[in-house]
Amino acid sequence: MSISGFFRKIFSTILVGNCLGMVLVTVALGVGTFYFLDHYTHHGREIDVPDLKGQNSEVAMKKLERMGLRTEVADTGYVETLPADVVLEQSISAGEKVKPGRLIALTVNASGARTVALPDVADNCSYREARAKLEILGFRLTPPEYIPSDDRDWVYGIKVNGKSVSAGTRVSVKTPVTLVIGDGQMEEAFNGNDSLDYMIFGTEEVDSLPAEEVNFDEDNL
Repeated sequence: MSISGFFRKIFSTILVGNCLGMVLVTVALGVGTFYFLDHYTHHGREIDVPDLKGQNSEVAMKKLERMGLRTEVADTGYVETLPADVVLEQSISAGEKVKPGRLIALTVNASGARTVALPDVADNCSYREARAKLEILGFRLTPPEYIPSDDRDWVYGIKVNGKSVSAGTRVSVKTPVTLVIGDGQMEEAFNGNDSLDYMIFGTEEVDSLPAEEVNFDEDNL
């Protein structure tokens, strides 16, 4: 093949057209990708997050949707002084700038304090352990109620509003809980009360015995 024939094949209309087509397709794909990413990421567009705290949750959610943001109620809390269904917290602070379509999670006020199942602490642990378990769950404790017992500070029961309750009972965390624990007085009475020991084993009782019970029989020595 001559050199002129080689160049004629390289620069033929079909080959040049195919190359130009590939270049045009590549450019079109690049431009399309750029515009797609720009639209998808909302490049250059930002929204100031409003302060939603204290607003009714339904009103706050509609407000965010009109602004182009997504929203959901992710959690509930309880503040006694606030009405139900108002926003307590928002996942993105007010004043921050976000892209359109950003999700903002809300924490709203419940209609009442949450209830929690009481743990199994009666006849199962000491006062210190029981108190720690209850406080972690959010319960408020009153001063303990003592009952006569051998074991000091051992938990024998739980009371709510003066009534005994069992483990698993759901109680509002705002309701005070009372632990019934032992005072250890019974053990002290039998093991550490000197006056009681004296009454049983003291000299007064020995002196009161009849003489024949304390005299030795010389014939048996």
